[in-house]
Amino acid sequence: MCTVTLIPKGKCGFVLTSNRDEAPNRISLAPEVHSIMNTKMIFPKDQVAGGSWIGASEKHRVLCILNGGFDYHERRAEYRLSRGIVVRDLLACQNIVKAIEAYDLDDVEPFTLVIADWNNDLKFFELVWDGKSKHFKNLPLEPQIWSSSTLYTQAMKHERKQWFDDFKEKTSLNAENLLSFHETTEINNTDYGVIMDRGYVKTTSITQVEKIDNELVMRFNNFHDKSKQALIFKLPHVING
Repeated sequence: MCTVTLIPKGKCGFVLTSNRDEAPNRISLAPEVHSIMNTKMIFPKDQVAGGSWIGASEKHRVLCILNGGFDYHERRAEYRLSRGIVVRDLLACQNIVKAIEAYDLDDVEPFTLVIADWNNDLKFFELVWDGKSKHFKNLPLEPQIWSSSTLYTQAMKHERKQWFDDFKEKTSLNAENLLSFHETTEINNTDYGVIMDRGYVKTTSITQVEKIDNELVMRFNNFHDKSKQALIFKLPHVING
């Protein structure tokens, strides 16, 4: 949950791709369809906390969370609620804007939440929780990249954005090419490459969600066991064609 790209595709489609940078021994379970709060949703599960950093639901919504808000923060030993549970709760809500306004984030570790919602027209949102205040905004429907504030300095973020800008200029933006970008291994830059490895923390998986008409495709590349999976999640109906 530390490098995320999001692009619009076609009339009401998009591709969201996420690299999870975590402790190597923190296991990610492959995506499955779950029924939570009377809502069908699909997500890979964090074996420790039971939540997820990325998911999609039949409420016509995809969410992806990154560690940290705008800046680096000192992590406390305990928090009231896991950020992965926040993802599950918001996947199940009826109205994402109203739910975020009402959601109690007191004593939740700072995070950045990337949202694609198509209950009416397709919309991209960003929620930053800095530990004290919510910063929620509507984003333009154009390619975006995020890097976690807990792992990457502002200078690193700027350079990574430049990599993405260069990639956009040279390559057509589709799901396959975006996976290639997220799989980029910088031999001389394992510290903050797209695939990173600092020993105690490294890229452990890549998850991609592609919306095509009335279905979602979730692709999951697990670096723990070198497995690759693709699941199709049928949506109950199509909004605005």
